[in-house]
Amino acid sequence: MTDSPVPVSASAPAAPLVLTPLGWRDPFRWLARGLRDMAAAPGIALFYGGCFWLMALVLGWVFRASPEYTMSLVSGCLLVGPFLAMGLYETSRRREAGLPPQLGESITCWDSHMGSMGMLVLVLVVLELLWGRASLVVFAVFFNTGMPSTTGVVQAIFNPGNWQFIAVYLLVGGVFAALVFSSTVVSIPMILDRDTDALTAGIASVRVVLENPGVMLLWGALIAALVVLSLWWTWGAGLLVVGPVLGHASWHAYRAAVAAPRAAEPAVSVPPQDGGA
Repeated sequence: MTDSPVPVSASAPAAPLVLTPLGWRDPFRWLARGLRDMAAAPGIALFYGGCFWLMALVLGWVFRASPEYTMSLVSGCLLVGPFLAMGLYETSRRREAGLPPQLGESITCWDSHMGSMGMLVLVLVVLELLWGRASLVVFAVFFNTGMPSTTGVVQAIFNPGNWQFIAVYLLVGGVFAALVFSSTVVSIPMILDRDTDALTAGIASVRVVLENPGVMLLWGALIAALVVLSLWWTWGAGLLVVGPVLGHASWHAYRAAVAAPRAAEPAVSVPPQDGGA
């Protein structure tokens, strides 16, 4: 009897995740590529920049009028923000693939990744709620009169006499900001690009930060500085430009940090062996 060929693998195993070392100049390259993407699709950039600006205007109005609802609104922004960012990633992805950017495709690109995106957004909302609760605890410890008004909050943060409060407040905020940044810096574009689950994408994102701490700290500082400057200029109108540029640049950060998977290798067959009945 002659045995028929036995396939070793019907399909190639999933390619392992390979991270690429990053250099100090890389964040500036990402910003330059983000500018090129925005210039190549100005209409799409204006749409998403307008959305970011509107969110900032509403958030600022709520903070001035009813600061107690600010954290609730931030939770809503965390629900919407990742989906807006994914639209910009899709625009950069299409340009990279040689396809024309389309607003409709960017708006609906998340619908096939709803499960992973929903889980990731849930984690972000939980972190934000914990962040808000921790902030209230800090205020309660340092201010016996309860939660101050909007003016009181601003005065407390910028009053050098409250240096102990400022130090603790910034420390607590920095810890939660680092958690959010570490878990999302490449996870959302990874979900779009590889259709991976939220846990795998989040772990990969944390690995990128841990393996490139200095470069990612610089990248986070650049993001924070550009956002603050954009909010400072003409009622936050700078977000019309800064928002899309950072969105496109984040896609290129993902591309630089996570190596593209290699093409699947064809299945290999074992030659038949002679055998007797």
